[in-house]
Amino acid sequence: MHSSTITVVVLEEPREAEVSIDPRELVWSTCRGSGDGGQHLQKTESAVMLLHVPSGLRVRCESERSQHQNRATALAVLRARLLERVRSEAQASRRDARRAQAGSGQRGDKRRTIRAQDETVVDHVTGRRWSLRDYLRGTWDERR
Repeated sequence: MHSSTITVVVLEEPREAEVSIDPRELVWSTCRGSGDGGQHLQKTESAVMLLHVPSGLRVRCESERSQHQNRATALAVLRARLLERVRSEAQASRRDARRAQAGSGQRGDKRRTIRAQDETVVDHVTGRRWSLRDYLRGTWDERR
């Protein structure tokens, strides 16, 4: 019986031109890696921690034996996360704009009701009523 789970997130790896990061906005630090690895792991500071100050994003990378490789991997992961954040914010703003335009689809969102059964048109915003014939001809007057 398994008692653990794993989550895999696949992020698109952006090119440097897509996400520009000012090196002055980065705070690098190193530490010893965790887990199995023996004497080499316990003696060297090959794990890299990277903080992007404006966004508050933190990345820790210890997948490689070399600090240099871990730095490159951490920077690539940070770029991917920043790109994903920008895209999700843009998607959220588009979604909110669409919702504001479309409304909820509930009865309270109605502007007009056109009833062919009793030949009436009701404007729910102003409370006015017209005959269906006048409305279809375009001869109804909103001032009445």
